[in-house]
Amino acid sequence: MSTYDTDNTLLFEMLGKGNGTEVFTTAAQTGKDFYCVYFPIASVIASIAGDATNITALNGQTMAAGSSLLLRVTAITLTSGMGIGYRENDGNTSA
Repeated sequence: MSTYDTDNTLLFEMLGKGNGTEVFTTAAQTGKDFYCVYFPIASVIASIAGDATNITALNGQTMAAGSSLLLRVTAITLTSGMGIGYRENDGNTSA
């Protein structure tokens, strides 16, 4: 993610512009690099992986409609519902 938004890259990522946005339901999402997952409807997380401490505590949790996870997610599977994953657009995944 851009450290400095001199060309509106961050704004475009947040708005879902570019190739970094994926809408998914219950199919396993693996090998991802989402920095945010938004849940437009109530959704149940079957499993989740990423670099946040204790991220697996979210396994089995219901996410309310309109909620977001603002953390790096490398894999997620939903039991039910829908998610929108936001991925890096500028190629800088170390920030």
